Amino acid sequence: MRSGGSPGEVLRAFARLGVTSFGGPVAHLGYFRDELVTRRRWVTEERYGEIVAVCQVLPGPTSSQVGFALGLVRGGPLGAIAAWLAFTLPSALLLALLAAGAVSLDGPVAQGVVVGLKAVAVAVVAHAVRGMARTLTPDVRRVLIACGAAALALTLTGNLGQLAAIALGLIVGVVACRGLPRGAEAHVPQVVSRRVGLVAIGVFGVLLAGLPVLARLLPSVWTVVADAFYRAGALVLGGGHVVLPLLQAEPAVTSAVPTGDVLAGYAAAQAVPGPLFTFAAFLGYEMGPGAAAPWTALLALVAVFLPGVLLLLAALPYWEALRRRTGVRAAVAGASAAVVGILAAALWDPILTSTITGPVPALIAAGCLALLPSAEAPPWAVVLAGGVAGALLAR
Repeated sequence: MRSGGSPGEVLRAFARLGVTSFGGPVAHLGYFRDELVTRRRWVTEERYGEIVAVCQVLPGPTSSQVGFALGLVRGGPLGAIAAWLAFTLPSALLLALLAAGAVSLDGPVAQGVVVGLKAVAVAVVAHAVRGMARTLTPDVRRVLIACGAAALALTLTGNLGQLAAIALGLIVGVVACRGLPRGAEAHVPQVVSRRVGLVAIGVFGVLLAGLPVLARLLPSVWTVVADAFYRAGALVLGGGHVVLPLLQAEPAVTSAVPTGDVLAGYAAAQAVPGPLFTFAAFLGYEMGPGAAAPWTALLALVAVFLPGVLLLLAALPYWEALRRRTGVRAAVAGASAAVVGILAAALWDPILTSTITGPVPALIAAGCLALLPSAEAPPWAVVLAGGVAGALLAR
């Protein structure tokens, strides 16, 4: 593993990911792996699996939390901020422009591009599952853990299946993965102190309890938006798709944005690169009065992401201390194998079942999967090829 990167390096890497990572949270993990683990070697496969496992069990947007953690490991606090900004702002800007009516995703060519980009996501996730399986499930016991995790994730829908799969990996790993040889990973310094972790969990709790009071005492579009979107971000378990029902349950959102617009914005969020949580920028823009709309969009965006970041900062220092213990390392090995199973389950449903709807997306996905192992075909080039192929075949 290489260390000692700069915030500028992190910004450049995530700026590229922010405009090419299509396909939703699971696909993002595949893009991160290809670009930052395989190509740039910022962390090892084992370390990446650990980070994903930790973020899977925390409320918040999993892929954005993983990106934040990778930026933190590589470039320190400024690197973490750079990773979040570069990965988030492209899709947030597109969705805000869509809410303003400045851009449109209609038309056969645009729809063809979307079909091609979703097919690329199939290839990226399949490539990631294959590569992570080689490293994180190298023996029969961990293959069985991955299979059990996949079965749970497919049987129990939503975040319950993912949490159950991680729990299975942790429990079985403690028993079955003791005595495994330690990897050759270089020492990773603790990137967050326990003091910072305590401050983060304190701020998280104060905002969660205080924003509803503030919105009631000082009702305005600003306090209402901050309260609704912060609460939704704090309660999301299982990735970005869960944010839709949470935001639809917020009276401040339903009273300001028609249901049809909510669903249209959510559909658009799945057609643009970057995290699904940027759907908040679309809703925030529609909730803002006149010239204030861009600022309410920004407030909604920050408010929905902030809880996940605070919880990650609170968890990381204790995780870094625990991961050095033998029993914890065995549990982590099991949880990492479970991550492979979760990704494999998500590859089947919803990615394959919703994307491969005919010969055109199947052909694009197969071609992109063949390109990905090549060092001469970086992920962004494969994304571009998939989008162009979709547009051409649509014509």
